[in-house]
Amino acid sequence: MTTKQRIIHTILFEVFALILVVPLVIMITGKETGELFTVAVGLSFYAVIWNYFYNIWFDNRFGSNRSERSFLTRIGHALGFEGGIILVTLPVISWFMGISLFSAFLLELAFLVLFFFYAIGFNYVYDLVCEHMQTTSA
Repeated sequence: MTTKQRIIHTILFEVFALILVVPLVIMITGKETGELFTVAVGLSFYAVIWNYFYNIWFDNRFGSNRSERSFLTRIGHALGFEGGIILVTLPVISWFMGISLFSAFLLELAFLVLFFFYAIGFNYVYDLVCEHMQTTSA
């Protein structure tokens, strides 16, 4: 992936994630939209940075031909990504929501399961679209 492609991938990943997550968190927590939006954007900013560098590392380690990745490789990719996310987001969510780290962990766990499948699906569709765009423009 080029730097431009990585930036587009990362931004699209986060935009669709925010569209999915913010309404869910509002329904679950009852917090105001403004409060949650501020935290969501902050966490999203971290996720953008993490996503960019994690994917560079992953591509270097496991190959940059993303369209040929196996399902198991995609699962490993999603697990590694989510593991890096939880290290930072857990204490932030605990502090922001005024809940224990354990309660924040349970909330995070629910979203980790959601994002695990989201990451696999998003990356699969993104890779297919990119591959299609490359073959039609060639």
